[in-house]
Amino acid sequence: MLTVYVISTGGTLEKVYFERTGAVGNLESKIDRYLRLLRLPGLKVRTVRLMNKDSLEMTQADRELVLKTVGTTLRRHSPIVITHGTDTLIETGLLLQARLTRLKVPIILTGAMTPLGFEGSDGLQNLTESLFAARLLPPGVYLVVHNQVFPIHQVRKDRRRARFVWKRGRRGRKKSYTGRKRL
Repeated sequence: MLTVYVISTGGTLEKVYFERTGAVGNLESKIDRYLRLLRLPGLKVRTVRLMNKDSLEMTQADRELVLKTVGTTLRRHSPIVITHGTDTLIETGLLLQARLTRLKVPIILTGAMTPLGFEGSDGLQNLTESLFAARLLPPGVYLVVHNQVFPIHQVRKDRRRARFVWKRGRRGRKKSYTGRKRL
């Protein structure tokens, strides 16, 4: 049975609605509750609740903590999924890619544009796709979101369209990913 570690850092995926103020914010982790809704035969999911922050509030010290936690978890030789706010997810992913060499498993970052439990949330889809991708992807650091896989260094967030897109190459063509290239 494959074990996948899910490291939760917060972000929109984990936000809750505050009825008194009409605002949303990070209060408590919801990951375990939603993981229990999934049918995952042959997969054991271990969660690590690291922090519960909006990614715009994450500091360099927070990113170093994510790096340290991932480094420790890598000793278990299991794929890792990191839930993270989408605003600075790429920054954290690039830090992991730069500082973790000779990976033997995939590290997948994911998040949501709409919190878990809200109508139209993409959170459960992105989490489910990330767990599936953890079984299939070669070692490297990736973003899995909205039915797409991006090597972390080939993606950017298009804030206007509220989605992630491929970075463009020198001549305006998108860089392709075939899944064969080792990153």
